[in-house]
Amino acid sequence: MLFAQVEAFVEIARQGTMRRAAEALAVSQPAVTARVQGLEAELGAALFRRSRLGMELTPAGRAFLPHAERAIEAIRTGSTLIRQLELGIVGELALGVAPAVSAYVLPDLLASFTVDNPDVRILVRTGHSEEIIDLVLRGEVELGIVRELRDSRVVMRPLYEDELVLVVPVGHPFARTGKVDVAEMQHAQLIMFDRTSSYYELTNAMFRSAGVVPRGVTELDNIEAAKRMVERGLGVALLPGTAVADALHGGTLKEVELLGGGSIRRRIVLVERPGGVVKLPVVSAFTTLLDRIPEIIPGARRATG
Repeated sequence: MLFAQVEAFVEIARQGTMRRAAEALAVSQPAVTARVQGLEAELGAALFRRSRLGMELTPAGRAFLPHAERAIEAIRTGSTLIRQLELGIVGELALGVAPAVSAYVLPDLLASFTVDNPDVRILVRTGHSEEIIDLVLRGEVELGIVRELRDSRVVMRPLYEDELVLVVPVGHPFARTGKVDVAEMQHAQLIMFDRTSSYYELTNAMFRSAGVVPRGVTELDNIEAAKRMVERGLGVALLPGTAVADALHGGTLKEVELLGGGSIRRRIVLVERPGGVVKLPVVSAFTTLLDRIPEIIPGARRATG
């Protein structure tokens, strides 16, 4: 039984067709077909059956799949260890993180991590949460840090909660009392960020439930731009606590308690592949550090429930 045969089997199961599996493996479709046929001959059982939708696993294929995935993972982990030894690298850590995490949480985490692990090579991929989950499943990153989603293909563990806080310029009328009723937001110039973010819909839902329509809305495509606009006095914004902790500490923004709107929190989770994947020591060391995020990162709240 060859690694290429098992790899082809797993890729077809993931992709659903021979053509897409061949593209993912960067080989010809006949080569993928030959590999699977060779594996089936050795196992003495058909692993797939063709259907109108593509390649479907047989009962034998479904039974073999988790074992094949673990075998591939074990070989790749071993290959990584050998490569690290050859290059003189103590370890390599590949992370997939959501944009807000990479900008406002990851720098402090890595600063702490590299104190004890100075020779570890760190690779970071960013993307929306759904994209990071796919990277984890494909084994392109060891760990993902994303907003909480429903996805039974991966294992998720809560890390912290990021709460939206109302921030205003230092001289804004809301800053004088330090609190404002949500109804007053209909008179405010509101700055929103990233229409594709879950925060965008959460903010809109909060205003809808309170029956509030802000006077004017400026939309930007990222959190940092929204924060800068508020600092320049162009409006007010509901932004993640981790994103504005530095500005609040530095006095360039003021936090105002929003009364009657309820709290808007988003849970951030650690994403890992399921099954018996053996963790490298460097991965275990980093996951231990992740548990301390509420202690290390200003604005990160301990996950509840």
